[in-house]
Amino acid sequence: MKAVAETLGVARSSLIERRAWVTKPRGRYRKDEDAALLRLICGIVDKRPTCGYRRVWALLNRQLRADGKPPVNAKRVLRIMQNHRLTLERHTARRSGRTYDGVVIALRSTVRWCSDSLEIYARNRDVVRVLFMIDACDREIIAWSAVANTGVSGKMVRDLMVAAVERRLGGTKTPHPIEWLSDNGSAYIAKKA
Repeated sequence: MKAVAETLGVARSSLIERRAWVTKPRGRYRKDEDAALLRLICGIVDKRPTCGYRRVWALLNRQLRADGKPPVNAKRVLRIMQNHRLTLERHTARRSGRTYDGVVIALRSTVRWCSDSLEIYARNRDVVRVLFMIDACDREIIAWSAVANTGVSGKMVRDLMVAAVERRLGGTKTPHPIEWLSDNGSAYIAKKA
């Protein structure tokens, strides 16, 4: 023992003490009260499956205070939820891919038309809203309309579609259907009154 202590440059007494220590294999940290908390947490998660651990922690503490019990730490709630796989999947702010898989450009004219609206703010605080229809092939504005200080309605969108068909096609019929690409705003999805 003396030779080992001299080689390591430590006191012999510290080696003897260290040899006498019994090290327990360390597993997951658990407390006896975790089972009771787990039942409460599962009840909250069953009612609100989209809540993260912080919201579950707040709801759990609200429930514990109402029962006259002491609140628990947020880290403890997170640990219990992680041990039982109750946490939500992490949000990385990365999208899995493009949300639109199609192609906007068209190889021929009068095949695909796109529509959208924009707002222009004037100096006198008036808001001018412009609604337009554009051909995806030649990028020509087929029809447009503008209003000041009012919103864009479904009737305006329907009138714009009629104006675009009349201007581009006149009275003739197209040999193929026209695709209409538009925003998903309320004016575009409004049902006819």
